[in-house]
Amino acid sequence: MHLHILGMGGVFMAGVAILAKALGYRVTGCDGPLYPPMSDVLAAHGLTPIEGYDADQIRLGADCYVVGNAISRGNPLLEAILDAGLPFVSGPQWLAETVLRGRWVIAVSGTHGKTTTTAMTAHILRTAGFNPGYLIGGAVPGFEAPAALGDSPFFVIEADEYDTAFSDKRAKFLHYRPRTLVINHLEYDHADIYPDLAAIETQFHHLIRTMPRSGAIFARAGIPAIDRVLARGVWSEVARFGLAESYLGGHNAQADDRVEVPRWQVQVAGDRAHYAFDGRAIGSVTLPLPGVHNALNGLAAVAAASHAGVLPEQAVEALASFPGVKRRLEKVGEAAGVTVFDDFAHHPTAIAATLDALRPRVTGRLIALFEPRSNTMKRGVMQAELPAAFARADRVFGYAKGLSWDLAAALAPLGAKAEVATEIDSLVARIVAYAAPGDAVVVMSNGAFEGVQRTLLAALMAKERRVGV
Repeated sequence: MHLHILGMGGVFMAGVAILAKALGYRVTGCDGPLYPPMSDVLAAHGLTPIEGYDADQIRLGADCYVVGNAISRGNPLLEAILDAGLPFVSGPQWLAETVLRGRWVIAVSGTHGKTTTTAMTAHILRTAGFNPGYLIGGAVPGFEAPAALGDSPFFVIEADEYDTAFSDKRAKFLHYRPRTLVINHLEYDHADIYPDLAAIETQFHHLIRTMPRSGAIFARAGIPAIDRVLARGVWSEVARFGLAESYLGGHNAQADDRVEVPRWQVQVAGDRAHYAFDGRAIGSVTLPLPGVHNALNGLAAVAAASHAGVLPEQAVEALASFPGVKRRLEKVGEAAGVTVFDDFAHHPTAIAATLDALRPRVTGRLIALFEPRSNTMKRGVMQAELPAAFARADRVFGYAKGLSWDLAAALAPLGAKAEVATEIDSLVARIVAYAAPGDAVVVMSNGAFEGVQRTLLAALMAKERRVGV
């Protein structure tokens, strides 16, 4: 059977293409211009998308067209498919019907931490010898691809609340029917899809409705939106996870029995994360990815893996060998004594968590280079939250090209600490002039950011040669 995939260069749809090829389908596809790493990932699997969406692609004679959610009405190939009455399906629906049916689905959801927690969970199961299938929204060193079929009943998937396709505006994850569900966090995002947080909560409520009574939900403690979702109805077991030292929010559990103590807990001390379950220590580990948020991601992964049958102690031990995820506090390189990191942070909460994680590990100044690229940030929905998000940075450089709102005005409360430009070269020049040995630059965007990571590193190398730092 021949599948032609529209939008094959996206991480999710690339995973669909890889899984389809592994199942023996003939797979072709198309997308806009592609760059590493996704172009390399697809090429490694013998997949080279056609550039563009020319309507003539229907002459390939595919048996079915798999349509990614980045494809909208007006796309010439999509319009040709509809006019010709050709069969099409969304990526999540194809995945659910072809790959996930009959499997034990472990779904990792939430506003933040999905990719890292999904990768951690898959790593734990692989280390324990379970050999799960998986689909991860990012590249993981040591994993052959962002997706694999596996040869066990288990399938670990990053469960995104973004919409499914042009013809199906439900959240993607409603197709997955998980037996194990992680809800890492929940706050407002995807302003292009949802009018408010309540609309997102409804999608999570619908997800919970699809779960069996024998399923388990591992929900982050102390998140009001998660509490509201669970209060609307739960038919599966629920276990909370959270920080051991702060989950009570200053209350005493003996004095206030309304506070639910998380069964799964982590305490962070320096570089070590200490894990416990039902008050019993289950292990300590130095995580490859720093920060309290990553310690919590690890806790969620340990809890999810335990539901699949991995001993908690074994799961914690496996975290020590977790290789990390590309573009999640990834060290790109070092030049002129300045270290450059790349991170996917684009929501104010994620920005703050990334800076909090790096701050204790930087001997000099912490410099943030930020692109408001997500659909939510492009709309300026959370611009008022940006100054507080960047509080831990010593200097902030913002990229304002193509924005409909004033990034400089939004960052004005930071005073001279913030600079804004509309040209990449200008930003790079300013950062190179400002940075000194011992400083660190963290590049934050959920897009390619015009390859600024490599441009900045090259400029720092030139400075190193020029001044002999």
